[in-house]
Amino acid sequence: MSDPKAGAKTYTYYPGCSSQASAIHLDKSLRAVAPKLGIALEEIEDWNCCGASVGHVEGGALPQTALSGRNLAKARQQGSHDVLTACAACYLNTHGVNEKIKQDVRTRARVNQALGAADLKYDGDLNVRHACEVLVNDVGLERIKGQVVNPLKGLKVAGYVGCQTVRPFAATQSGGEYDTYDQPEFLDNFAEACGAEAVAYDPKTSCCGGSVSVHSPDKTLHLIKQIVEAAVEAGADVIATPCPLCQQNVEMYQDAINKKFGTSFNLPVVFYSQLMAVAFGMDAKADAALDANMIAPVKLVELAKKAAG
Repeated sequence: MSDPKAGAKTYTYYPGCSSQASAIHLDKSLRAVAPKLGIALEEIEDWNCCGASVGHVEGGALPQTALSGRNLAKARQQGSHDVLTACAACYLNTHGVNEKIKQDVRTRARVNQALGAADLKYDGDLNVRHACEVLVNDVGLERIKGQVVNPLKGLKVAGYVGCQTVRPFAATQSGGEYDTYDQPEFLDNFAEACGAEAVAYDPKTSCCGGSVSVHSPDKTLHLIKQIVEAAVEAGADVIATPCPLCQQNVEMYQDAINKKFGTSFNLPVVFYSQLMAVAFGMDAKADAALDANMIAPVKLVELAKKAAG
């Protein structure tokens, strides 16, 4: 097994709002596996919402832009490390704002005018990166494999990327060029590195309805049904995703889908970092946070117990 401290690299970590509630299992499991993969996470002090939840407030784009600008300014106060976030919406907003501040003088001036009220300033000299891109480009599959002491043998995983994580930055230079928009493979690669079987899964970048599902689920249940149905037909034991909103929607609306369409879905939806935590032989609750899933990932829990026993 490789030494988790060898070649450690520090990143300034932006957890995002979902890490405090609906995606606490993503945050918890990522923090658990990071040190084993040579990743040191230093959380942004006094961070705030990236603006994903308030994107349509009065005042145009500036309030949302300034929110991410504040996080970036706070991160810059802590040093020049790359900013890492695991949430798709946080990445989309924070990376997008960072690129605008870098490239557009007018945007940078307006953001800094707003930040000036709190004696903050940011000139766009940080890089914003998605956790999965860091795992692909900085860590690598071999290092992930090197930490596996409890291979997830027999576990079939449907990798559901969702529509935000790879759009619009994944295949760009500023986004690390770590995968494609249409047929991303990184989730399949993570699952296989952990000893699981990645099943063929066509709707890996289909939309779950996003925030529309939260407010008007009747308008999007058919979208989620297609995602779950394809995974069931592929024989998956779990769906794995990197996106907090995807995880929430696809898991919590299965009962509503069953009532509306007469189905009987009960398929767990986990985060890739939970798979890693179990494969690394870590605790099912304290590290993998499997108790936070609404639908119990029974096979994954059994694999964790096997390692503990």
